[in-house]
Amino acid sequence: MVVLNKIYTRTGDKGDTALGNGSRVAKHSARVTAYGTTDELNAQVGVARLVAEGALDAALARIQNDLFDLGADLCRPDMEQDAKAEYPPLRMAQSQVDRLEAEIDEMNKDLAPLRSFVLPGGSALAAHLHVCRTVARRAERLTTELATLENVNAPALVYLNRLSDWFFVASRAANDNGSQDVLWVPGANR
Repeated sequence: MVVLNKIYTRTGDKGDTALGNGSRVAKHSARVTAYGTTDELNAQVGVARLVAEGALDAALARIQNDLFDLGADLCRPDMEQDAKAEYPPLRMAQSQVDRLEAEIDEMNKDLAPLRSFVLPGGSALAAHLHVCRTVARRAERLTTELATLENVNAPALVYLNRLSDWFFVASRAANDNGSQDVLWVPGANR
């Protein structure tokens, strides 16, 4: 488990940081950028939870925990060395993706089909969830970029892809099951 009794260490003062395997890389490396954006997403989920209630808040709490799992996965680059590690590295699992899909299906069953794109907004919660959706998409883009350079655990990529879908469907659920969605009207202001 993590013990944080000293917050600053001065070890990153020259622009590098330690990965989960102890190797040091630049703070702007593709790997650090990917898991840093996952951390940013987690903070956005925390903001959304300020206005979430009930089952949706509980689901967002699970997602926040998953996002820490994802950060732990992404900060450890050497999957081929997992078996030799002192402690088993935490990796994203297909079961986490399966849970998201089941939750998407459950929320989606009460939503009317869309006939237009949805503009971010409606309720405060829906607006926050749209911000989460866009940050999740950015985290996914950065993680797919990382995957072109280094090994990335496949369920981590799938989780991010599914997570942005989850936020979209949840935003519609937060808009009174879509009845309060703000729809795009093409060319409305010409």
